[in-house]
Amino acid sequence: MSEIKTSNWGFPTPTWFGAGRVRDLPAALGSLKASNPLVVTDAGLAPLPVFQDLCAVLSEAGLTFDVYSNVQPNPTGEDVEGGVTRVKEQGHDAVIIMGGGSALDAGKAIAFMAGQNRSIWDFEDIGDNWTRGDTSALLPVIAVPTTAGTGSEFGRASVITNTTGNTHRKVIVYHPSMMPEIVIMDPEVTVGLPAGLTAATGMDALSHALEAYCVDAYHPMSDGLSVQALKMIKEALPRAVADGSDLDARSHMLVASGMACVALQKGLGGMHAISHALGAAYDAHHGMLNAVLMPHVLAFNHDVIAGKLAQLAQDLKVGHEAEDFLAWLSSFRAGLGIPDQLSQMGVDVDDLETLAKTSAQDPCAGGNPKQLDAKAAAQILRAAA
Repeated sequence: MSEIKTSNWGFPTPTWFGAGRVRDLPAALGSLKASNPLVVTDAGLAPLPVFQDLCAVLSEAGLTFDVYSNVQPNPTGEDVEGGVTRVKEQGHDAVIIMGGGSALDAGKAIAFMAGQNRSIWDFEDIGDNWTRGDTSALLPVIAVPTTAGTGSEFGRASVITNTTGNTHRKVIVYHPSMMPEIVIMDPEVTVGLPAGLTAATGMDALSHALEAYCVDAYHPMSDGLSVQALKMIKEALPRAVADGSDLDARSHMLVASGMACVALQKGLGGMHAISHALGAAYDAHHGMLNAVLMPHVLAFNHDVIAGKLAQLAQDLKVGHEAEDFLAWLSSFRAGLGIPDQLSQMGVDVDDLETLAKTSAQDPCAGGNPKQLDAKAAAQILRAAA
């Protein structure tokens, strides 16, 4: 791998990359003409030194800020509402998000919903719902990812669980203006992530790149990002899991995660449709769900994606046929300690019919290379259980 250097780039949004770049937060706020941010994180990260260091950077710069950490691993509408209330009470003029996918999704939704008069569920990613958004009073967002997984810092959507009434469903909330204004990619803040979470979040990034690549649509730019992300993950993720202090590996994983997220604008498929249903029902880790479901969804899709998998085998230099890619993926997953079945991660599927129906109704189901109806989702769930 090449030597890591500090740099800035503007795709798909202004990005400040390099070790120690968290110290540039005051300058980032200044460029947005903001001085009173709400800092959003999750409850687990809030007491840790890496988050306290971020707060110290803001304090030393003489900035006023408030911390909101009421964010669950699978953030809910209530989590977002609590953050919006805090914004309005304290008059915050920006949102800084530090964390993994949960904090990033919640923080982006908070910044967006602070300027809306509708329910968050009115912006579900269906049809042209996004046109309902009022963009006159949106808060600017600075994102500081602490995991290399979801790439949500480069996304225009948030996955929020709707728990109102008898509902318990993950909803993709979308608006083009939900993209953060500035992303600070600092590999130093990812160093403390435990090996297990490094593996699970890294496999989430891999699932984004792989599933987007397999979507049956013409999008060469997305495909290029997917392939490059997979190459980087192949080399960097085992190193980051084996040695969490490997700053080079951590850096490459951060970038690969972001690239995979940009690639997924092409679409996703069965891995994500089913993991959304399972995540809402069991409050399980999204990245690990994708990692466990991966071989089962690939087996279901095999007859229509074999050509693409064969090309990936060649691109990743693991062989020439689809089976070569699948053999490499099996070995790769095993080396990271990824289980093969949902029961091995504590998810015992007890309502297969409802889960299959919910999976088929998820927006990601439409991108699956083969039709993912309730019958097909049930077939995959049975194989993965």
